[in-house]
Amino acid sequence: MSEEFEDLKPLSFEDDTDTFNTRPFENLNEEPVPLMGSSNEVKNKDSNFVFFFGTSESGKSVILSSMLYYLKSQAGDLRPKKGIPNTTEAEVLLSDFFENISQGILPSRTTRDKVTRLDLVFEPNNKSKKIQPINLTFLETSGENHNEIRRGGSYHSSIESYLNGKIPLTFIIVTSYDTAHKDDNLINNFFDILEKKEKNLRSINVILVVSKWDKSGKMGVDSIEELDDFVKVKLKMTNMRLNTFGLSKTFYTIGDVQSKNGEQKIAMLSLATAEVLSKWLYESIHGFPLDYEGTFWERLKFSF
Repeated sequence: MSEEFEDLKPLSFEDDTDTFNTRPFENLNEEPVPLMGSSNEVKNKDSNFVFFFGTSESGKSVILSSMLYYLKSQAGDLRPKKGIPNTTEAEVLLSDFFENISQGILPSRTTRDKVTRLDLVFEPNNKSKKIQPINLTFLETSGENHNEIRRGGSYHSSIESYLNGKIPLTFIIVTSYDTAHKDDNLINNFFDILEKKEKNLRSINVILVVSKWDKSGKMGVDSIEELDDFVKVKLKMTNMRLNTFGLSKTFYTIGDVQSKNGEQKIAMLSLATAEVLSKWLYESIHGFPLDYEGTFWERLKFSF
């Protein structure tokens, strides 16, 4: 691990009772997986669905691939869920994600009017009985489709089916460090859509992620206030919504990204912010921290 990442300070998620503290850790070329079946009804609902929102080149695919890589390489076992029609496609996509990110290759852009769906099982390496495996279904869509909701527009039917479905949804709202000021109104359009669909922002899992934080010239933040100030200035309406409903926010970077011959590659990979976001996701779904130390008797047993 290069020393340049040792001072990285991922944001701590704060509420009135808990703080998550983390330490620094050290191409997708296939067609997206289409919706199963010919109707707009969501199939295979027995999972925790994670929906990525963000415009083109905001970093959604990079965040997804690096989170999956962290879960698989640092936190436990991650595998395609058996018995799902897209299991084979999920295996191919997962393999591409892992191979490419380990070689410093960034994911390709998502195809418009498609939903990339990954049905997975995550089994943590934490031995406590409180920390259980969970089903995760990651959903990613093209940024062009999200732009369609501007000024009262509507989503493609493939996306609407998930937003209308009676399924547990977590929303990861992605905006880039260098273009956040352009996304404020669109993010609020999306929040309006969720509320029209009777998804109470106080009772669903939502987090704002400011991606490409390395464009600030730093790999981390010196304090929580630094990120707060950024969102307050660049995303005024979004900031008010976050504060009103007590929603979380963080920054994100995958390390040192450099351009060579017109292409961007990861020169030095960091999974520190992937760790933060992955831990937030697990606890927001399961209710226990991923690094839960166990009961007294479990800790006693683990010590031998």
